[in-house]
Amino acid sequence: MTLRKKGATMNRALLVGINKYRLPGADLKGCVNDVTNVRDVLLKYYGFAVKEIRAVTDDRATKANILKNLEWLLKDAKPKDRLLFHYSGHGSQVRDRDGDELKDRLDEILCPHDMDWEGIYITDDDLRALFTPLPKGVNLEVLLDSCHSGTGTREAQAIAGLPPELAFQPRFLAPPIDIQLRAEEDLPIQPIAHSTNPLNHVLFSGCKDTQTSADAYIKGTFNGAFTYYFCKHIRDAEGKITRADLLTRVRASLKFGGFSQVPQLECPRSERKKGLLE
Repeated sequence: MTLRKKGATMNRALLVGINKYRLPGADLKGCVNDVTNVRDVLLKYYGFAVKEIRAVTDDRATKANILKNLEWLLKDAKPKDRLLFHYSGHGSQVRDRDGDELKDRLDEILCPHDMDWEGIYITDDDLRALFTPLPKGVNLEVLLDSCHSGTGTREAQAIAGLPPELAFQPRFLAPPIDIQLRAEEDLPIQPIAHSTNPLNHVLFSGCKDTQTSADAYIKGTFNGAFTYYFCKHIRDAEGKITRADLLTRVRASLKFGGFSQVPQLECPRSERKKGLLE
């Protein structure tokens, strides 16, 4: 590992894209393209070097390997370092067991290649545990192009003129019935105190937590609809765009394209006026 020069800042990015799943019928089509798309804008507009970006895709994107690479991403991070985590793949929800989801009692999860419903997934609590210890002043950008909630059914809309096999589908894995039934159990949960620490990273998500994110056929290739337009508008602005303006333009493009999802941006108000990775 190359030693950091005294006073030098660090760039690191981890890009995860999963088209191929072990679970039958779960495969997607646009997630690996999302990885190459985000990598391209980091190299061209944000000063990242090839060696500073790790890509983990398909059968390499197991839970263990994603977590291992997240440790690499965050290791020895210092104020002013620029870090980015991008995930493109299925999302879902499972029963919250520790009492921190007081509204819907469900944890959002990311679904790795080796996903199963007995614990091989990455919860929002797992990510929070990794991100919380970061020192103040580290710039961590998180881009999630997956579904946080939804019915698990195919979007009713389809892109005009395309055959059914090219209609876009949600990046949401519906839990099997036995897992859904567990979520209805009246299990005792010990509520935990919420931290009063301010949000220590910037989060872009592809949709509201009640919506699905689309895996879509756009301009001749499959992509995550959110990631596609996110990168398009960065290119259009040559990287010189605030987070708030980027969000506005991505939302407008998705609406114009017939997608129902509404991307979200979670960060302190002051960060909305800055550019990505500032």
